[in-house]
Amino acid sequence: MFYQFPDNFSWGSAIWAQGTEGAWDHDGTAPTVYEKYYQQHPDRFYQQQGPNETLDWYHRFPVYHDYLSQLQHDSFRTSILWARLMPDGKNVNPQAADYYRSLFQDLRRRGIKVYVVLYWFDMPVLFEDRGGFGNREIIDDFVNYCHHCFDLFDDLVDIWHVYNEPRVDADLKYLDNRCYPNITDFRYHSQAIFNMVLAHAKVVECYRQNHFRNKIGSVIDVSYAYPRSQQAEDIQAAQAYSLFNYECFLAPLIHGHFPENYLPLLAQANAAPQIHDGDLATIAANTIDVLGVNYYFPARIMAKEASDTVKTSRYDFYDFWEMPGRVMNTSRGWEIFPQALYDTLAMIKTRYRNIECYISENGMGVEREWQYRGENGEIADDYRIDFLKQHLIAAHQAIGEGVNLHGYHLWSFIDLWSPSNQFKNMYGLVEFNPETKETRLKKSAGWYKQVINENGFSAD
Repeated sequence: MFYQFPDNFSWGSAIWAQGTEGAWDHDGTAPTVYEKYYQQHPDRFYQQQGPNETLDWYHRFPVYHDYLSQLQHDSFRTSILWARLMPDGKNVNPQAADYYRSLFQDLRRRGIKVYVVLYWFDMPVLFEDRGGFGNREIIDDFVNYCHHCFDLFDDLVDIWHVYNEPRVDADLKYLDNRCYPNITDFRYHSQAIFNMVLAHAKVVECYRQNHFRNKIGSVIDVSYAYPRSQQAEDIQAAQAYSLFNYECFLAPLIHGHFPENYLPLLAQANAAPQIHDGDLATIAANTIDVLGVNYYFPARIMAKEASDTVKTSRYDFYDFWEMPGRVMNTSRGWEIFPQALYDTLAMIKTRYRNIECYISENGMGVEREWQYRGENGEIADDYRIDFLKQHLIAAHQAIGEGVNLHGYHLWSFIDLWSPSNQFKNMYGLVEFNPETKETRLKKSAGWYKQVINENGFSAD
C-alpha cells in the first residue's frame, strides 16, 4: 500500500544548538547550565562527553547543510543559544548575530523553510544563578532576548517555537537532579513551570504587539498516558500523569488556562505556585498559532500501591506499569508503540481545537550502531526505517480523520550530543563519529529522501 500525504506537507528533520554548535568559548559566548554541570560533574556524563565542541556546527554548518540539500529537505528545525546571542544578558553579540543570520540565510537559499526554537534546556548560567525560571524576575530578561531574536531574524524564520519540551527542562534542573543547579524541590519545580507559561504568554504578546508576521508556538513532548485498567484509581493516576507532564503546557498555551484539576493537585502536594494579579489574564490573552509535538514512547500508568502516601512530588500521584509483551527499543529502554502517536494527534483534534500542528520530533536512538555497518561501509539501519514507517502510518491515519497535521520532522538529522546520554544512543540520518568527526549517510537517509520526493511511501 502507498501512503500518500497531502500536498504541501512539510518534510524535514531537527537538531538543537547546544548539542551541535560546539565553539562554546568562542567569540564571547557565555556558559550555559550544561557547561557548568559538566565542570562540576564530568563523571555523570556518558564517557565524560561534555557539550564543548560536539559537531562544531558554528564553523562547519555549510558542510552539514549540503547533506540537507542532498536529502531534499523542505524544512528544518534548529535553535538559538541565548548564551551565545546575548552573553551578558543585555546586549546582542554582533558575531553571534552574524552567525545565526548566515545560518538561516543559507537554509533559505537552499529552499528550506526555517523553524527556530528560542529556548531549549540551555539557560545561561548568569540567569540560572539568579534562580532561572523559578524566579519570575527572569521573565523580563527572557522576553527581551526573544524580542531581539524577532528583530534580528523574523524575516528569515517561518515558524517560531518559544520552547522545546519545557517540562523536561524543569525536570532536569529542579526535580530529577540531572542538570545544574541540581535542585530537587517540587514546589520550586511547579513555580518554574508556572513562570515558563507566563513568560511564554508575554513572548507571544511581544511578538504580536510588535507586528511580526510569522507563526509562533512551542514544542511539547507528549508521552500519551494509558491506565493499567479501567479501575477508577488507575484512571485517576493516568489523569494525574497527563496533567503534570503535558497538559500543564498544552492547556494554557492553546486554550489560555490551566486544566481544571492541575492547580488543586499541586496544592495537595503543598506545591501550588504563587500567582500575581493579572497573570492569568495575560495567559488567557496570548495563545499560540501552531504546536510542535515530540513523541517517542507512551506512558503506562497505574495507581500507587499505598493510597495514603504523603504527597511531596508528582511521582506520589502515580506509578509506572511495565505492561507484559511490550515491544521495546532495548538500547534506549523505551517502548515502541505507534498507536500512541495516533492517539496523541486525535487528542489534539478533539481537546485542543484541532490546532495546526507538526510532528517536531520522532525517531529511534540506538547504541553501538557501528555493529550494523554493511560491506559498503554504510550503517544498515533497517530498524529505524521500520520504526519511521510505523509512526508515519499512524500520522497518515490521523490526517485522514481530519487532524490538522502539516508536517513531520524526524529526530534527528545527524547523530548529536544529547543532554540525557550524550553520544551513547545515535538517532541521525547522518552518521557522526565523535572521535574522528567523520560523517556518512546511513541507509535510512536514502529511504527518507525517497519519502520526501514521493510525498509518501510504500509499506505492507
